Amino acid sequence: MQKITLANGHALDLVGTGTNTFGKINHEYTQGLSNDLSDMAYAIQAGYRLFDTAVSYRTEPIVGQGLANSALARDQFFITTKFPGRDDDPKDRQNEARIRQIIDQSFANLQTDRIDLYLLHHPWKNHEDILRVWRVLESYVNAGRINSLGVSNYDQELLEFLMAHARIQPVLNQIESHPGRWNDDLIVFTQAKGLVAQAWGPLTNVAETSREALSEIGQKYGKSWAQVALKYNVQRQVAVIPKSHQLCHQEANLDIFDFTLSAEDLAHIQKL
Repeated sequence: MQKITLANGHALDLVGTGTNTFGKINHEYTQGLSNDLSDMAYAIQAGYRLFDTAVSYRTEPIVGQGLANSALARDQFFITTKFPGRDDDPKDRQNEARIRQIIDQSFANLQTDRIDLYLLHHPWKNHEDILRVWRVLESYVNAGRINSLGVSNYDQELLEFLMAHARIQPVLNQIESHPGRWNDDLIVFTQAKGLVAQAWGPLTNVAETSREALSEIGQKYGKSWAQVALKYNVQRQVAVIPKSHQLCHQEANLDIFDFTLSAEDLAHIQKL
């Protein structure tokens, strides 16, 4: 697995897996947990070591138990989770005791005493709320319980605000990037600021015309449209967290390091 180094020196796999429907009834996001751990078992078998979850996904317990069931040691895995944001209860971010309760529950759910990367999931309009939660997260880094901090879905303005006021700088911005919305400007800005850009949903909402174009490119390399789409991001040093519930697709999403897209293909893909 190829890795990229975060600004604080920790290494991050360029390909991990999302888990927002792992262990859920019918693999539907809004459904309850079925406690089926086969998604996790398949992913570990396929070779994934980076697992991305979030409080709002409600899949932290699935990830935690799945990793606990593995024969591999905890230090073989990289766990990312996220503090809830956007339309969640403002009280969750305005009271330090409540903030700590949410973070501590992540540790309990994940069955670990160390989280590799903790993100703010969505930005809030109240910037003081952002800083209040961030300062609490910084205290967990100081205590050696969280290795790295980052954000998700932050635009240039909010990223600059946080970086100007944070004592411990964010090392990653997890953003939408897929055929149809590569988010080039934000990715360039994120990387210029020294953060790693990580693409969520890198294979979602892809138009059929884009799939056809990517498939045509993939034929030259013996790869699928999905593998070409993932490679486009990875080749520009954007980490990706695709998701599948099928072992064959999980394996295919990892099988992107034995080819290099040509400059011509990169230019074509960028326009999709």
